[in-house]
Amino acid sequence: MTSASNLDPATPSLTFSPTDLGERQSVDEAIACQETDGLAFADALGDPAATDPVAIASGIYVTVHGHFYQPPRENPYLDAIERQPSAAPFHDWNERVHFECYRPNAFARILNDRGEIIEIVNNFEYLSFNIGPTLMSWIKRHDPDVYERILEADRRSAARLDGHGNAIAQVYNHIIMPLANEHDKRTQIHWGKADFRSHFGRDPEGMWLAETAVDYATLEALVAEGIRFLILAPSQAQRCRPLPTSSHPHPEWIEVGGSQIDPIRPYRCFLDAKKGTDSARSTRTGHRPYIDIFFYDGPISRDMGFNDVLASSQHFAGRIGQAVRGDHRPAQLISVATDGETFGHHKSGAEKALAYALVHEFPENGWTVTNYAHYLSLNPPQWEVELKPVTAWSCSHGVNRWQDDCGCGGGGLWHQKWRRPLRVALDWLRDELAQVYEQTGALLFKDPWEARDAYIQVVGDRSAATVQHFLATHQHHVLTEDEQIDALRLLEMQRHTLLMYTSCGWFFDEISRPEGTQILRYAARAIELAGDVAGVQLEPEFVSRLALAPSNVDHIKHGAEVYRQLVVPSRIVLDQVAAHYAITSLFTPYAPRQQVYCYTTHQLDYQLQRLGPLTLAVGQIELTSDIIRDNAHLVFGVLHLGGWDFHCVIRPFAGRLAYNQIKQTLFDALNQASIAHVIVEMNRVLGDRTYSLHNLFAEERHRIMRLLSQETLTRLDQLYTQAYRDNYSVLMAFHREHLDVPQELQVAAEIAVGHRAMTRIRQLERAGNLGIPADLPECFNHLAELEAIAVEADQFHCQLNLPQARQIIERLVMQSLQQVMETFEDLNDEAEMLWIERLIDVGDRLHLGVCLDRVQERYLSYLEEQLLPQLLAKQASNVPEITPESEQFLEKIERLLQLGSRLAIDVQQMLDEIP
Repeated sequence: MTSASNLDPATPSLTFSPTDLGERQSVDEAIACQETDGLAFADALGDPAATDPVAIASGIYVTVHGHFYQPPRENPYLDAIERQPSAAPFHDWNERVHFECYRPNAFARILNDRGEIIEIVNNFEYLSFNIGPTLMSWIKRHDPDVYERILEADRRSAARLDGHGNAIAQVYNHIIMPLANEHDKRTQIHWGKADFRSHFGRDPEGMWLAETAVDYATLEALVAEGIRFLILAPSQAQRCRPLPTSSHPHPEWIEVGGSQIDPIRPYRCFLDAKKGTDSARSTRTGHRPYIDIFFYDGPISRDMGFNDVLASSQHFAGRIGQAVRGDHRPAQLISVATDGETFGHHKSGAEKALAYALVHEFPENGWTVTNYAHYLSLNPPQWEVELKPVTAWSCSHGVNRWQDDCGCGGGGLWHQKWRRPLRVALDWLRDELAQVYEQTGALLFKDPWEARDAYIQVVGDRSAATVQHFLATHQHHVLTEDEQIDALRLLEMQRHTLLMYTSCGWFFDEISRPEGTQILRYAARAIELAGDVAGVQLEPEFVSRLALAPSNVDHIKHGAEVYRQLVVPSRIVLDQVAAHYAITSLFTPYAPRQQVYCYTTHQLDYQLQRLGPLTLAVGQIELTSDIIRDNAHLVFGVLHLGGWDFHCVIRPFAGRLAYNQIKQTLFDALNQASIAHVIVEMNRVLGDRTYSLHNLFAEERHRIMRLLSQETLTRLDQLYTQAYRDNYSVLMAFHREHLDVPQELQVAAEIAVGHRAMTRIRQLERAGNLGIPADLPECFNHLAELEAIAVEADQFHCQLNLPQARQIIERLVMQSLQQVMETFEDLNDEAEMLWIERLIDVGDRLHLGVCLDRVQERYLSYLEEQLLPQLLAKQASNVPEITPESEQFLEKIERLLQLGSRLAIDVQQMLDEIP
């Protein structure tokens, strides 16, 4: 259930609060004794002849909830996640966890005993789930197929479960709600709800609280936003009892504070329970505000994270079965919850066991797979519960894990004395920024806090039309262009203020970890925006307060040094974006309008000239932030001296005449072929705001470094290839005699063989960049050469590191399969499918680790949605005899199914049924 463990995947997911099953059973017996005739679910059962458990509460129900979440990792200035080396070979941890968890759960494989795919299940269609809004936005941007599968899963589950979809919302950026002020509580819930609606097209019935942290003030805020139910840990309940009835107006409370509450039923929690109100009043009068609560089964949920429960669907079903009560209740809900990342990321392959359990094992046991909202509609609470005052599932000290040195999240020699000063510093900053927002915002908005709540519309869609509609709705008066920018600055300041409270910043044991650094980056951006819009200087006081937060790392010392060493260097100004554009323009031809992260550049003029090893470019651009709409009109000059040496200077545009004079001066200086003279002139006419390759954003800097190294690497490839050829017989002798090969010769062999393989694969890429190559015979020759290279590589035990080759093969296979499916009716021979099979074989022989997941998914989709309906239609036509045309069609189907077998898909039954 932990969120922050995903930021540092080396940290294992945490256990649920311990619950002793035997002790809980004794409490259950006491609870069962208090069941009365009036509470025996008679009203819920309705017609006794009804037997459908989806329509009426009867039998065993199972709900598995997955809390899918990644903390926001975006650079506050670029609105993009930068490369994270610890996630290698992936770009960042979002991408890695997505590959290991989110996509596998959207396309979960059920395999036969030969490892072939029998079925692909969308686990989200059967799981109860929440997906953090910042993660959901990332998935939408980076994998639309998975995004659509998640939306489809919610629609299908709603169709199956009487209109109640599986998805529930989450407080926006995973803050600890009991520690938030009233404004932030409301905005977090409102933003989470609005973001949910933007994706799923409906209001959420339930909401997930970060770390299940709750107090009664949070409950009040949730009810005010129309949230109907929550999911909490059993340790968070204090006492419970049956709801009062006319026959039992004063049922006795049962203390369950030791995680002893019975989790197989829902409970009603009245908001006035802590205010001395007579809770014996009828629950049906509608006068007492309440929220319904489900408590997940603690022991099973814990076992899902730490034991082998998910090793197989049988294990999982067996463990669920142990929670079924034998006390003849008409209906009971077995509810478990865990990190969604458990299914595939924390436990590799667990999504497969989950899929089979949800689709086959549970139904075969007679259990109904449902979600909380559906179960609540069938079986409204007959019991009420009171919660402990302030709790969270992952801290036994209330919510001190996010504000004190309570020991939770530690376990080693490091302290967490930094937690309290960090919380105090951020609370001080929040309150100072709130004053700036209220005072300045009152001049721009009709209601600043109402505008902040509605700003989620813009966060989800930053198009000009959305921004203008938002401002027109909330502006105090018709805003000037500068006032519009200030309005957006204020709102972004508030957005970053919320982001700086993301719970992960306190979750672990050191302030300088990436989680703590990230929330301080959001704080720094909020401080900067406050200065831009109101001229206030909050940074010195904030940094002095951070100095009171001691680090466990000697060279860091305290939070102020975290800020200076790890946060301040990450700041980005518009000039730096312009320098990035200028330097990269030497290697990338830019369109007149070009997107550079979250900035739009409009190229007004650009001129480039080369002289020997020197390259000089001078340009004029308008640069606009897509987020706060501030802009700059800038002039740049960039000189590439060769190698990794660049000199770039930026200055504001000062008019057409001045710009033309700058161009003339600099190109005249270049023609004199003096590097020193060009640099002197650049600094004289453009100023001293200079940048180099080091100032580029990391991603692009690395790309250019690779480009600049390419010539050297090509020469080295030639040298190694020559060494390999000259010593081929020597290498053969070493391997024949089973002797250790000299490292120099082995390296030469691996580089030479890898270079040859890459050359051939690039030839295939050029020939098949749009699908199946036009000249297939020539490409088959390339494949034959690659097969020979693979034999040679194995012979010399070469470890070929060719990630680009893997990506090219994957892309060629997918494009070729797509073309086969689009032109299936017109295919005349089997060469196209043979081409796909040979590509896959070459990837296997070269040990490239080719991933065919997307190919398998696309193939099965085509088979089920297009080809099988065609085949069934032909069979239904009752044609008396097989014509040459139909025979040819069946032969093509047989060949396509054989391709499916090569893709590790079980198609044998279909092959057997072909006439």
